[in-house]
Amino acid sequence: MKNHLNLLITASLSVLLLGGCGNVKKNLGLERSAPDEFTVVHRAPLSMPPDYDLRPPTPGAPRPQDAISEQQAKTAVFGGNAGTAETPHGSADQALLKNAGADQADDRIRQQVDRETAAMPAKQKTVSEKLLGWTKSKPAEPAATVVDADKEAARLHKAQVEGKAPTEGETPTKQE
Repeated sequence: MKNHLNLLITASLSVLLLGGCGNVKKNLGLERSAPDEFTVVHRAPLSMPPDYDLRPPTPGAPRPQDAISEQQAKTAVFGGNAGTAETPHGSADQALLKNAGADQADDRIRQQVDRETAAMPAKQKTVSEKLLGWTKSKPAEPAATVVDADKEAARLHKAQVEGKAPTEGETPTKQE
């Protein structure tokens, strides 16, 4: 017991002594390090570009953003034949799609998914309900019943006199 007390006192004193040292505090991360205000880098001020004069709009002239049509935009984004239903794929894309079975896709997949989901129960259990038995909203518990003490005592006395088990019979309750 004395050894434990000596060990505790020695450890406490060493922690207190080391805590007073500045380097220990800094190395243990107990001391905040503020930024040095003399090492701040100054940035050059913003300057205007050399050509900042804009041409005024001409009255009645079409707006520059209206000149691009929807077809030109599709062509710029998707390539040469943007308006067609099928875009060309490279050989690697074609091989990937073929190996994935894209050419064998069922046209009536939506009807099949709708049929399968209609057969599922309306409410699926969540993970917490499955694993832990938790429910989102617990069903309303029935109101607590109040036992009529006088009638219950009489019933238990009668069961004891007759030699019956005290759990036999109905427990009398008070109606509120």
